[in-house]
Amino acid sequence: MIKESKAYQYAMWCINPQNRKVGKYVKKQAEAWIKIADGKDAEAYIDEKAYKKICKILKLMIHPDLKCSIYEGLEDYAWFLITATMCTKLKNDENLDIRYYETALLEIARKNYKTFNSAVIFIILMLTEPIFSRFFSVAPDLKLSSELKMAIRKIIKSSPILVDEFKILRSQIICKITDSEYTPLAYSNDGMDGKLAHAFLADEAGALDEYPVEAMRSSQITLLSGLGIIISTQYPNDNNVMIDEIDRAKKILDGVSNLSSRYFALLYEPDDEFLKDDLWQTEDLVIYQSNPVTVNNQRMFEKVVEKRELAILYENKRENYLCKHNNIKYIGLGTEGYIDIAKVKECRIEEDLQFWIGKRVFLGLDLSQTEDNTALAMVTEWEGKIYAKVFGFIPEDRIAIKSKKENVNYKQMIKEGYCFACGDEVIDYSFVEEFITELENKYGVEIIQIAYDPYNAMSTVQKLEAAGYECVKIKQHSSILHMPTKLLKEFVLKKDFCYDTNKLLEINFQNARCTEDTNLNKYVNKKRSSGKVDMVVALINAICLLQQELLYGSNFVVQTC
Repeated sequence: MIKESKAYQYAMWCINPQNRKVGKYVKKQAEAWIKIADGKDAEAYIDEKAYKKICKILKLMIHPDLKCSIYEGLEDYAWFLITATMCTKLKNDENLDIRYYETALLEIARKNYKTFNSAVIFIILMLTEPIFSRFFSVAPDLKLSSELKMAIRKIIKSSPILVDEFKILRSQIICKITDSEYTPLAYSNDGMDGKLAHAFLADEAGALDEYPVEAMRSSQITLLSGLGIIISTQYPNDNNVMIDEIDRAKKILDGVSNLSSRYFALLYEPDDEFLKDDLWQTEDLVIYQSNPVTVNNQRMFEKVVEKRELAILYENKRENYLCKHNNIKYIGLGTEGYIDIAKVKECRIEEDLQFWIGKRVFLGLDLSQTEDNTALAMVTEWEGKIYAKVFGFIPEDRIAIKSKKENVNYKQMIKEGYCFACGDEVIDYSFVEEFITELENKYGVEIIQIAYDPYNAMSTVQKLEAAGYECVKIKQHSSILHMPTKLLKEFVLKKDFCYDTNKLLEINFQNARCTEDTNLNKYVNKKRSSGKVDMVVALINAICLLQQELLYGSNFVVQTC
């Protein structure tokens, strides 16, 4: 019976090699679920009794807008989501009725009825879960969290058979049949701890940090069959729970993680090949892959195309369009923006330690105030391209404060090796100095010169010079910084710049804003930037020395005053 279902048919449509209207990760999830549906998985199976029961419930639920049963009006992707989430069960020796998937992640563009479909799942759960079960939705504020409550209310009020089986109160909805209750929570007002959530929905997760989701998950530790639904579009920030959840899902689907596979993810986002050369402006597959409803809804497709045209014409509309309608993370550049982060990311490469062996390198330092970020950049030129490796340093005892203030997950950055914690409340400059002196042995490079901003750097520079390094003071003025700032941008746009994967450096590029002097010389202005840019400043300092050597050879003098 399951093979005749819309869910199975949709999954088969997804994995068709000729079908490019869904991205690779949706295809991978469809392949994994079809294996279960075909009885070829060792851990999971499809409970056809549960599927029949859910179909009966869906036939009793009336779609408030289409005026037909939800069984008839449900979108294809929603059938896949609901069937996989509710009917896939865990094989176990005790024959216990346990859902296989503990998390359902849905990354999807706007106007795909994601909250409505979550409401359908919650009504099913309230009717079928054990008595006294509790369900919660969490969102940045009560208005957003109550969107699910409103969707549930609309379905119940539109379904004559369900009206008398539910009690709709101001703060919650109660199912009389099972005495289960659903309560919307607001992250801004409500504590998330101390609640037992048989199921929870994290709505607009791109605007949430990890706390509410982890609090809900922690409440489910004692449950055999807890469920968490996390849904969102992309958001233009770098510290939200959706980023980690998407990364986790991709690692599971790619088979490169030992994390539990009891995780169902539909990631409707464009494949990497469409993130280059501004293909979003012309390639319709970008819309189809991020918005599954547009595949069969021509009117909605045309509406999204209209928004695309406006985003092409007006940069101030681009961030909203790309994030919300294409699931492409984009932070608007504004009038003083430095380099489009999408262009920067095209220059990202995987770390290859063998590459650096024997290379002549220039270092750039940005030694900021003792309690703030410090950065070190290492650059070299090879076969017409500039290669860079950039390191950050932050005071260890200020990690939590800085993470909250700057909206950057520094713990994760440290874990990934993009920056290092040193010192307590202030930077331990001796750690930075020792780090520099070990670079030659660690990477097999020859340090030619070290560029530095004289502000807060004199003590460290004296120690480095005493150790035998040639240090060059770089005047932090547009007359000096304009050339390397321009060169870096040109190399990025030509894709002749390569940097080892570094999310913190990318955040710095997103933050960077330029100032133009009366001679139209541009440089990255820390005060005008929207956040920390120390890694970009250190990179430009290093490129300043590299550029001089490329232009004039080793016998050159950099203006210092």
